[in-house]
Amino acid sequence: MDSKLKDQLDFYDEFKDWYFQIINNFKFSYQKDCEARDYLSYLLSKKNQNWSLEKILNLFRNRISSKQAIAVYGCGPSLENTIEIILKRKGLKFFNRFINLTADGASVLLREKGIKIDAIFTDLDGITKNEFQFTIFNIVHAHGDNIKILKFFENEIIKFKNIIGTTQVKPVTNLINSGGFTDGDRILYFVRTLLSSFHKLFLIGMDFGSVIGKYSKLDIKRNQKASLEKIKKLNYAMELIKWVKKKIKNEIYFVNSEFISEDFVRLSIEEFLKF
Repeated sequence: MDSKLKDQLDFYDEFKDWYFQIINNFKFSYQKDCEARDYLSYLLSKKNQNWSLEKILNLFRNRISSKQAIAVYGCGPSLENTIEIILKRKGLKFFNRFINLTADGASVLLREKGIKIDAIFTDLDGITKNEFQFTIFNIVHAHGDNIKILKFFENEIIKFKNIIGTTQVKPVTNLINSGGFTDGDRILYFVRTLLSSFHKLFLIGMDFGSVIGKYSKLDIKRNQKASLEKIKKLNYAMELIKWVKKKIKNEIYFVNSEFISEDFVRLSIEEFLKF
């Protein structure tokens, strides 16, 4: 397999210091992460012979290049309100101006609102099997805590055409490690080498405060106070976005976020709509 584009997206060696810091801090299991990697790799090996990681990656790159604006949707508490206001003021077609990339459960809201999704980045704990039918690409992540969920989604992973697998440990032939920790920050890590000079990135529902949005997990019915461990994860995600921002020359804007770092530009909804 020609792995030229895969090699361009693999950043395990660059990111592994962050990775080992994270698993030591959270007491995650390296062996379980390897087990998850191997299981997802096994599922991908069972796909139709016409499936090719390099082919799917090139399709994804072409999709990214088709529009100038990229919207990245997180599951933070500002997500629902921001989407509602944009729909009310601009209508559904406004979202067609963007490449819409969703972090896990944010895709549930976009599906409910009829917003077209270009790609879902997910470890599968915030979506249903329905979301597989409402996106062009699925980027499925394997880690030690989601092996059971990978098994639950086995048929969807095998049958879905445009699927890309990612891992936290050293990648094997049919998986990628582009870096990142949470579903949201992994999007920026994944696309960073696929961006053209004309791209602008708008982060919606990417909040890093003490409240998590109801689309973060399937069993959450309303926005709620984050646990100490979740806050710790969000703090890591923010630091990782700061880190990768230095490697991205494109403009990155947080839209209507409740909390962001001073390292980034925050846009109100009114300022965003002017773009």
